[in-house]
Amino acid sequence: MKEDWLKKGYVDEPVEKTIDLKSEIKKLCKEKNAVILGHFYQSDEIQEIADFIGDSLALAQWAAKTDADIIVMCGVHFMGETAKILCPDKKVLIPDFNAGCSLADSCPADRFSEFVKQHPDHTVVSYVNTSAAVKAVTDVVVTSTNAKQIVESFPADQPIIFGPDKNLGNYINSITGRNMLLWEGACHVHEKFSVEKIVELKKQYTDAEVLVHPECKGAVAKLADKVGSTAGLLNYAKQSEKKNFLVATESGILFEMKRQCPEKNFIPVPPEDSTCACNECNFMRLNTIEKLYNTLKYEWPEVVVDDDIAKDAIKPIKKMLEISAKLGL
Repeated sequence: MKEDWLKKGYVDEPVEKTIDLKSEIKKLCKEKNAVILGHFYQSDEIQEIADFIGDSLALAQWAAKTDADIIVMCGVHFMGETAKILCPDKKVLIPDFNAGCSLADSCPADRFSEFVKQHPDHTVVSYVNTSAAVKAVTDVVVTSTNAKQIVESFPADQPIIFGPDKNLGNYINSITGRNMLLWEGACHVHEKFSVEKIVELKKQYTDAEVLVHPECKGAVAKLADKVGSTAGLLNYAKQSEKKNFLVATESGILFEMKRQCPEKNFIPVPPEDSTCACNECNFMRLNTIEKLYNTLKYEWPEVVVDDDIAKDAIKPIKKMLEISAKLGL
């Protein structure tokens, strides 16, 4: 392995421009019994080549049941960790190790562990957008798809710590009547959506419905016709009779929305501090089709999780999957 690969966090190997990358990737997957899992926030060309596209819950569910020998997680690092924890006997790859998560970074494991120790009577509910070490001190993991239902599965008087996303936690509090103790974390993408930008677009698209991810600020969520996970927003758009939608989440979801609803118009809400047409996660976009090809070819970078951490972290992940299956999510 070249020393510069280790420094850069991805296979920095030139790819011949004459190569049909999609064809070669499919060939490598077949030869190595590999499966490509892609998040909705990946680039269009990665979503096109992925064997399965979904949100965090769907990717975890898919990883748990695949019979592939290699899982290539086209998402961010915590998603690769989750797949590895669920499938310790499989090789889990990620095209670029630098594909982190601002939300996970906002919750360092040592500080969160100390926070948990200060509230020993609380059940710990952690968003999936966290490191394996944070999951290891968690009672149950949630995603934006199942957070409401899982929180409501606990007695109404049960004290709960919810971390790390304060916006999602506040939203869950508002719709469940809970008073969860929230960790002060946030997603750098969803924090940038503003009331002003949505109001401006509503003047232009007067009949449009507003779709908002619950990681957005509360004031933004109040303008929504639908608040939901990426999968939830997609399903809502498919069932709605409306033709125009203002979408306040990472713009990668527009690829699947347009694919499944070609007759409808999806307008990305831009971030408040920019005039660009969309709001992208710079971490998600570190994965490219060239890096995907190289990671399959060289089987690196590989996601590794400490055995002791994995032993504790798998419990809340499995609990999430069990509750989700029971609730039909």
